[in-house]
Amino acid sequence: MEPDFKEGDQVVVSTLNFNNLKGPKKMRDSFVGPFTIIKLIGKNAVEVKLTEEFSRKHPVFPVSSKQRRINSPPGGRPHTTRDIGSGGLP
Repeated sequence: MEPDFKEGDQVVVSTLNFNNLKGPKKMRDSFVGPFTIIKLIGKNAVEVKLTEEFSRKHPVFPVSSKQRRINSPPGGRPHTTRDIGSGGLP
C-alpha cells in the first residue's frame, strides 16, 4: 500500500540514521520535527523543509522514516501515528 503523504503535510522524522546529534544515542528523542513536506520524490521519498538546527542534513528522507504529525491536544505533546507498515510507536 502506498503512503498517503502529500505536499504541505507535517511529519516528524526518525533519528535512527542521524549520526550528528548530540548526546548519548539512548537519551535522544526517537523523532524530530515537525517538518513540512515540500516535495514528493517518487513513491518512496519526500523532501522536507528543515529547521536551522538541521540545516546541514540532507532534506530528502525515505518515507519509511516518517510519521504523520497530528495536531496536539490542549496542554499536551503532539500525537503522531506511524506510517502504514511501520509497526506503531516505539
